[in-house]
Amino acid sequence: MNSYDIFKKLTKGIKFDHKRFKDDFRKLGLQPSSAVPAEVIAPLPEHMEDNIEQEDQQGGIEKKTKRRKKRKNDEQKQLMLQQQEIRRQRRQLGIQVWGPDIPAPLEKFSQLVTDHNVNSKLVANLEAQGHSVPTPVQAQAWPLMLQRRHILASAPTGSGKTAAFLIPLLQALGGPRKKGFRAVILTPTRELASQIHRECMRLSEGLGIRAVVIANVTKARQKYGPQSSQKFDLLVTTPNRLVHLLKESDEGPPLSLANVEWLVVDESDRLFEDGQRGFRDQLAAVYQACTGTSVTQALFSATFAQSVQDWCRLNLHNMAMVSVGLRNSASEDVEQHLQFCGNEGGKLHALRDILRKGYEPPVLLFVQTKERAKELFRELIYDNITVDTIHADRTQKQRDNVVAAFREGKIWVLICTELMSRGVDFKGVNLVINYDLPPTTISYIHRVGRTGRAGRQGQAITFWTMEDRPKLRSIAHVVQSSGQQVPQWMLDLKKPTKNEKRRMTMQQPERGHVSRAVQHEKVAKRRKKQMLEKHKKMKIESSEAA
Repeated sequence: MNSYDIFKKLTKGIKFDHKRFKDDFRKLGLQPSSAVPAEVIAPLPEHMEDNIEQEDQQGGIEKKTKRRKKRKNDEQKQLMLQQQEIRRQRRQLGIQVWGPDIPAPLEKFSQLVTDHNVNSKLVANLEAQGHSVPTPVQAQAWPLMLQRRHILASAPTGSGKTAAFLIPLLQALGGPRKKGFRAVILTPTRELASQIHRECMRLSEGLGIRAVVIANVTKARQKYGPQSSQKFDLLVTTPNRLVHLLKESDEGPPLSLANVEWLVVDESDRLFEDGQRGFRDQLAAVYQACTGTSVTQALFSATFAQSVQDWCRLNLHNMAMVSVGLRNSASEDVEQHLQFCGNEGGKLHALRDILRKGYEPPVLLFVQTKERAKELFRELIYDNITVDTIHADRTQKQRDNVVAAFREGKIWVLICTELMSRGVDFKGVNLVINYDLPPTTISYIHRVGRTGRAGRQGQAITFWTMEDRPKLRSIAHVVQSSGQQVPQWMLDLKKPTKNEKRRMTMQQPERGHVSRAVQHEKVAKRRKKQMLEKHKKMKIESSEAA
């Protein structure tokens, strides 16, 4: 190491202060900003000049590296700020997401056109329904589905889930094609299928998309089978009807789902249930019939089921999960009450007391079985109440007429079973009465969700008796989670075991008859029948003896 190298090391990082040595420059006859004359500086040896050149090159590389690192750090900071803003938006909307590369939620409808190239007619139809801003589930589900991502979404009742999957679906279909069904929407009940079909017709106005709902299975096989004109695009139906159409029959060839690009399952937790009340086997048959190369699947529900999540993680690649609000909780817009009635007779007295004090129709009244629905209808029809009932024993035409009359305000109190607790949107239901305690917390959430929809306020009253104590604790916790006051002793009740929960879910309690009058009437009919049979038997014996 020579003297020059030592000097460079000692003076590394030192800057020359022109202001301090200004007078020295003047004595030497130099200007502070001017360079030192070449004759003053002795020429450097060649090896020193080479060292200086190498160091200048190295300094240039270091400067470029620093600039590159700074630019990269700036980009990372900008990305972090964007992610923080997205997380803030989601916290404000109560949105939770799981999955890779989840896009930011939308803030206004105009972003559908500017950011995602959605048809402006579709957005105009949406705004014509009276909506001004996206709901939380719409804000997060739309950008995901517009990217053709598989999605599992859970959001409270009345939060706009139908529009959340219809807008991306209609945008993807674009317009009419002669390819048969390209999208299928499955629902657990025919009433919900009809409601989704009506909403689809309103949103697709002016797009030419042909959406159909199956009303008659025999006619549907001829209208939508392989030999038809194939002038239809979207099908809304129940799993049972679709599975029947997928099978060969004397009525005609099976329905083809080979061109299906979208498969949407509404109320997915109900459709994935196994056993008598579930549709899991039918759902599996529909999945197998969708033989297209790329089928995007979307599953929506108001409640979260672990079985649905496990299935999605196992079968759907690059899936995104979206949850709005607290999982499996009732809407905060519903005022909820748990009312003790002692026994079955006390329920009827409590119901009549509520109706006598005054109520604001329309009212939904839930009971456990169709037999109890018939009995309660016979009790209330004589109380000068505009009441009707809907259950599985009524024909489809009767059910449609009852639903239409209830929507028009001709029926003030509608008695129904679990059939009407899923998805059906009755505008302005002010009161829900659970005459019989729901079998599960999921059922309770869906029943209560028939009121307090789309930001409106509602009220829900649930009757319970001593026989309902084992199920009371779980429902009380649901009520508390939605911000309602619940007595502490209800929350402190003994938690049932897994076997007890399973038994309570599968076996409904024997509630007997709605009133003693109905019970006496049925006992009298049974005795009369026994007496007639006995009299007939004695008459036969006497004729044989003669």
